[in-house]
Amino acid sequence: MDMYCFQCQETSNNTGCTTVGICGKTDDVAALQDLLVYALKGMAIYGQKARELQLSIADEALFAAKSLFSTITNVNFDNDFFYDRIATAFSLRDQLRSKIRATLRANEWAQDSLLPEMATYFSAKREELLQKAYQVGVLTTENEDVRSLRELLIYGLKGIAAYAEHADVFQTHDEEIFAFIFESLAATTNANLSVDDLVGLVLKAGETSIKAMEILDRANTTAFGNPEPTKVNIGVGQRPGILISGHDLKDLEDLLKQTENSGIDVYTHGEMLPANSYPAFKKYKHFVGNYGNAWHDQLSEFEAFNGPVLLTTNCLVPPRDSYKERVYTTGMVGFPGVTHIADRTLNGQKDFSPLIEQAKTCKAPTSLEEGSIIGGYARHTVLSVADQVIEAVQTGAISKFVVMAGCDGRHRARQYYTNLAKALPSDAVILTAGCAKYRYNKLNLGEIGGIPRVLDAGQCNDSYSLIMIAKALASAFEVEDINQLPIAYDIAWYEQKAVAVLLALLYLGVKGIRLGPTLPAFLSPNVIKVLVEKFDIKPMTTVEEDLAAIMAS
Repeated sequence: MDMYCFQCQETSNNTGCTTVGICGKTDDVAALQDLLVYALKGMAIYGQKARELQLSIADEALFAAKSLFSTITNVNFDNDFFYDRIATAFSLRDQLRSKIRATLRANEWAQDSLLPEMATYFSAKREELLQKAYQVGVLTTENEDVRSLRELLIYGLKGIAAYAEHADVFQTHDEEIFAFIFESLAATTNANLSVDDLVGLVLKAGETSIKAMEILDRANTTAFGNPEPTKVNIGVGQRPGILISGHDLKDLEDLLKQTENSGIDVYTHGEMLPANSYPAFKKYKHFVGNYGNAWHDQLSEFEAFNGPVLLTTNCLVPPRDSYKERVYTTGMVGFPGVTHIADRTLNGQKDFSPLIEQAKTCKAPTSLEEGSIIGGYARHTVLSVADQVIEAVQTGAISKFVVMAGCDGRHRARQYYTNLAKALPSDAVILTAGCAKYRYNKLNLGEIGGIPRVLDAGQCNDSYSLIMIAKALASAFEVEDINQLPIAYDIAWYEQKAVAVLLALLYLGVKGIRLGPTLPAFLSPNVIKVLVEKFDIKPMTTVEEDLAAIMAS
């Protein structure tokens, strides 16, 4: 077995990818990602001790967060990137060890021989590192249930790390998140932790996920204003364009500033769609709208766009040679042979001139569709009409809110979400965030008293808005248990940020969540049993069965 990866929903046969990732990553990339996580665990062992000694861990923890984000599905496929990242992890780990030993006498803490191997392992030779990488994968934890809980914790942590990385763009950090990164990484090396200990850490990951989303939400809205109801154009103009995908709103701002008065239009794709609803971006007349759909359609849509495409965060599909020269990556995203835009200097901008110059030589985008879609229903907008919403519930005009948030993907079973949206009665409202909305956001589902039946809160990290809306409704209806609200949860998942959102809901005590289109392959039967007994987690079944249960609850 050359590799073993089961962190995403589309993992082969819902068991694990063993030769090449369904996402497109090679076995070497998968192994090097495992080795990077292994090195970060070694760093975390020292990081925890350093924090006990009140030594600064901010730089090391931020490096760990960015590194974890780079291992999320569809972020980085570049071997060289991971070799460099592993070398830096070893260096930072050893610097932490030196700081600790300078603060304590050498014998006042565990000797290297008593620490797990990842705290001391080192090699500078790539061939040795690659050989080691194949020895440190998830299957090295032999106990299936312990492995399941460790990986659930790690994947939730990867989602948290993604949000922390996004917030770092605004120089916004939180010491408690940094501390949890090291606490949870180190915990996965501790053979003495019980199943109950690991379950507790998994729920703490949910709590930390909420905190990370709140910090990112505050950073985005402080910089760009609160999203507002917006009709987003999905047609095209006559000028050349640049397409921007991912989640990084600061990258979009830099791009819009640099393309102003250039004769080039800017379009969003995938998870960047919600950017159209931020007030700060509406002043740019060359910001045309959204092009295309969710991430998995990019092979045909990037081809048809004709101009440069910028990937700012995750959701990169290995590009076809026919348009590869028009693809650019930035941040933690990378792919061999694709031009990478360097990070901005402090208080500076990224240099997007290569995209701009190339765009001037390209044709205008090929039209895919016409019309508009509605966005901008984050918590600020919904809560501004809270009285109207509450009255609609009290009078029976709204019978149910259905949270259909999360990720989209290629799985054929995901048509379920389109069919469920169509089948919901006309007095049901869909709350959504993330790219799962592309399964139904172009359907004509109408309104209820001026309230759209699809309330799109934004990106996957904007699930924080859905949490705050639910809390506000609980307060308005004076219920102590969030499960007493007329809200059902039918969540689509694909990658690890969706896992972080799921853990956030579990931490809040939400029960009866339907999760699909398949339950995670990394959950063992016993762990699934615990989740079912404690939280009533359910697999999705058929539209007819689930619809009946949703409306009856």
